[in-house]
Amino acid sequence: MLTRNCLSLLLWVLFDGGLLTPLHPQPQQTLEAEPSENVVPVPGRRSSAQRVKRGWVWNQFFVLEEYMGSEPQYVGKLHSDLDKGVGTVKYTLSGDGAGTVFTIDETTGDIHAIRSLDREEKPFYTLRAQAVDVDTKKPLEPESEFIIKVQDINDNEPKFLDGPYVASVPEMSPVGAYVLQVKATDADDPTYGNSARVVYSILQGQPYFSIDPKTGVIRTALPNMDREVKEQYQVLIQAKDMGGQLGGLAGTTTVNITLTDVNDNPPRFPKSIFHLKVPESSHVGSAIGRIRAVDPDFGKNAEIEYNIVPGDGGNLFDITTDENTQEGVIKLKKPLDFETKKAYTFKVEASNLHLDHRFHSVGPFKDTATVKINVLDMDEPPVFSKPMYTMEVYEDTPVGTIIGAVTAQDLDAGSSSVR
Repeated sequence: MLTRNCLSLLLWVLFDGGLLTPLHPQPQQTLEAEPSENVVPVPGRRSSAQRVKRGWVWNQFFVLEEYMGSEPQYVGKLHSDLDKGVGTVKYTLSGDGAGTVFTIDETTGDIHAIRSLDREEKPFYTLRAQAVDVDTKKPLEPESEFIIKVQDINDNEPKFLDGPYVASVPEMSPVGAYVLQVKATDADDPTYGNSARVVYSILQGQPYFSIDPKTGVIRTALPNMDREVKEQYQVLIQAKDMGGQLGGLAGTTTVNITLTDVNDNPPRFPKSIFHLKVPESSHVGSAIGRIRAVDPDFGKNAEIEYNIVPGDGGNLFDITTDENTQEGVIKLKKPLDFETKKAYTFKVEASNLHLDHRFHSVGPFKDTATVKINVLDMDEPPVFSKPMYTMEVYEDTPVGTIIGAVTAQDLDAGSSSVR
């Protein structure tokens, strides 16, 4: 507990008969005048009519915040050089908090704080002091204004007012890539001590990310972070005051970081050969089958274009991309005839539409697969040998007389007899 003696902020000095000044030197304001004049000087200016005679010399007083002692907290002493200690001078206090926060001993000039103060609620109090003759009630000195400043203690932890945070960074970013800057606010006095000097650190999220202890800038700490392996990271950030030293107060926040996709993966067919069975009766332009290459990337980075490799038996077919499923849709360009050709084999190439030049060294962003199509025979009707027959018969020919013949043939495999 701080004692009255260590809280005393005044130092007696001899100045024209014994004048009192506070301990901590600040820019002084002195109320001085000759006996025949009542001159109240303007702060920062010195009148030519003024010269040192007698009066107040004052500065800031200091009082510790959050004081929990059983006795009122001693602030300091006001004293006039006209006070000879015989009880003829009365000291009065007015202004900010006089009587409710601060009291003054009318005889000694001792000032006390009568309740606990919070610097973050009010950092200083402006008061006025007066020395009055006890008998005549007349002022002995011009009224003097002074400040009682509330001395800060470390009673506030750093707070992240904008947390929790959400951030993103492209996958495969180099070490040191910028992610986000966090900021903690400490309500303590930044001009006094280390109570508001904040140091940042990572409690959870290493070794993937790092943070600058002074600025709060978060950066990547590992190379080749792959979204397809791990997409979401939750990083726990601590801000500690007192420069991070032992005994400092701390606050935390979370930063949810997402790796955004880049095109670092080529499309790949899950198998090298696709088998399709197509009825020979399929119509031109109809979809006869689907194949698919797999790309683990996302969005436009996973968009695939399919093409039939020329000169490989695929002239009867075409392929397009289904935009919703990214499948290759094989369509029929010309009619099929089982009796003419029973199977087709050709190659299909799958490639990315949107390439990223940074990953060209990985290899070609395309893949090929073989498509084998078996044509299915359909039970087609017999075909006549001629589209039209002409026959002549005499009138009055007897019933049952043969006048000619027509011929039809079943062209299907394993043809059956025609009736």
